[in-house]
Amino acid sequence: VCNLTVFRQCAHNGTHVDAPKHFLDDGKAVDELDLDRMIGMAKVVSARGDVTKDEITRFMTPPCERLLLKGECYITLEAAKELNKYDIKLIGNESQTVGPIEDPVPVHLELLGKEVVLLEGIVLQDVPEGEYLLNAAPLNLGGADGAPCRAILIQL
Repeated sequence: VCNLTVFRQCAHNGTHVDAPKHFLDDGKAVDELDLDRMIGMAKVVSARGDVTKDEITRFMTPPCERLLLKGECYITLEAAKELNKYDIKLIGNESQTVGPIEDPVPVHLELLGKEVVLLEGIVLQDVPEGEYLLNAAPLNLGGADGAPCRAILIQL
């Protein structure tokens, strides 16, 4: 009568959102997050390697609520602490983890502890630096620690 696709995957494959529950047992699940954190104006900036506190200060001048890092990079713990000073709602990067591969936990704890949404695995290679309207609403997976999403940038 109809075609019906079935799929199974980890909530953290491809482009996805990390909710605080990913690393914090008492943190909010993805369906408990305010969509305002994932939908709104975002700044795209280029970065490479370990993103430092000084680079965050430069990227956040002027301040923004959502920051997307274009390029192969990871947030250092000091940079994560600096981001939290700005009350940022979302930080995104192209890697499958925002923190350093060898030890991503401290960065996740620092950011998710302040309910900063982590948008990981985005593809920005053909996106020029600048300001965009971001829609990165995740699948509404009740009680999940994260969820896939289709992140869309709209140039206004």
